[in-house]
Amino acid sequence: MLDTANYTPRLRTLYDTEIRAKMKEEFGYGNDMQIPRLDKIVLNIGCGRAAVRDSKKAKSAQADLTAIAGQHAVTTIAKNSIAGFRVREGMPMGAKATLRGARMYDFLDRLITVAMPRIRDFRGVSGKSFDGRGNYAMGIKEHIVFPEIDFDKVDEPWGLDIVIATTAPNDAEAKALLKHFNMPFNS
Repeated sequence: MLDTANYTPRLRTLYDTEIRAKMKEEFGYGNDMQIPRLDKIVLNIGCGRAAVRDSKKAKSAQADLTAIAGQHAVTTIAKNSIAGFRVREGMPMGAKATLRGARMYDFLDRLITVAMPRIRDFRGVSGKSFDGRGNYAMGIKEHIVFPEIDFDKVDEPWGLDIVIATTAPNDAEAKALLKHFNMPFNS
């Protein structure tokens, strides 16, 4: 795990030294507190039908997400029973983790520089996946693109949902912020 007391991530240093000045010039902010920054990154693995058949799948997903995130992932449970899907209330269905601070910047760095280039037939991420309030959501079909996951020990490749929350008031400013972090948008 990280010793966050004496450690500053590479992307945080880049943000403080270069990106803030570029964003202030590009959008003409009058106050430094108006400059958008990363707020948090939320990771989610949903096991779906696999968790219904075998409850150990959710534990496996939690262990994998813990390795990817660098912090303990929380098991997500079903809130309601759905008979058609054979889901019972309280059944473990996946895992989630919310990253802030140094772990957030480290994860974003690993996502952009290590994991995305390992995705098969990768042509960039969609530039249209913003929610209108400056947050970006994306999905990865297989979590095994992260180097923390031992491919031989994976029983099933999971999809990974990634939500990057920023303090930007709109999508244009959030997209500009992520572009400065070298997010490979295809549009």
